[in-house]
Amino acid sequence: MAAGVDVGRFIVVEGLIGVGKTSLCRLLRDKWGAELILEPSETNPFLGPFYADPERYRFPVQMFYLVNRWRQQDRIRQPELFDRLIVSDYIFAKDRMFAEKTLDTTELDLYDRFAEALDEHTPTPDLLIYLHAPLDTIMARIARRRAVGEEAITRDYLQDLSDRYDTLLEEWTQCPVLRLSNQEINYVDSEVGQNRVLDIIEATLEGRTIPTPDGDAVPGSVSDRETQAELFGPGA
Repeated sequence: MAAGVDVGRFIVVEGLIGVGKTSLCRLLRDKWGAELILEPSETNPFLGPFYADPERYRFPVQMFYLVNRWRQQDRIRQPELFDRLIVSDYIFAKDRMFAEKTLDTTELDLYDRFAEALDEHTPTPDLLIYLHAPLDTIMARIARRRAVGEEAITRDYLQDLSDRYDTLLEEWTQCPVLRLSNQEINYVDSEVGQNRVLDIIEATLEGRTIPTPDGDAVPGSVSDRETQAELFGPGA
């Protein structure tokens, strides 16, 4: 594990579909020995039908995510994981953001009755990493990987989610936020790009300034405000 990255830390990587969350999580697993908590999208039996018929499947798909995300988050609190670096590709609060987008008023009220009770028992991250990239880039990645159900995702859908993420992050106070734009440097299979990502994350966790390739520095302080950094990479 890299110097300065303590065990017992909980890091969350967030962002739009196809922006590179899972790739970054796996990099932290491979380089720092992190325990991965990955979003259960592949096992949601309602996800494909939801993309085809959102009105009919919106409530079951959302409740499936809520319960499975909570089960995963609850596992982080187990004693055997206290001495591990934990990395997840979602925050529990994200579930409410999607519920607000997809459910009608009656469904959302019922959802909230369950979600509010579960949220009281979820762990708080030490760092939230928000990955972002141009929507055209993300759309191209989605088309390239051809995941089941994702062919129905539109640019307008992603733009709306992006706006909702912005609102969520503006109100986020639970932990520091590191914004990383991953467009030009490859952290999937380039060692240089991988080292750059790891250096930025490690510096942020330590509260150090983050040096840029040209010698300047960007803020890397772990505080209540957002940490701004530009990191470029095509990880999908």
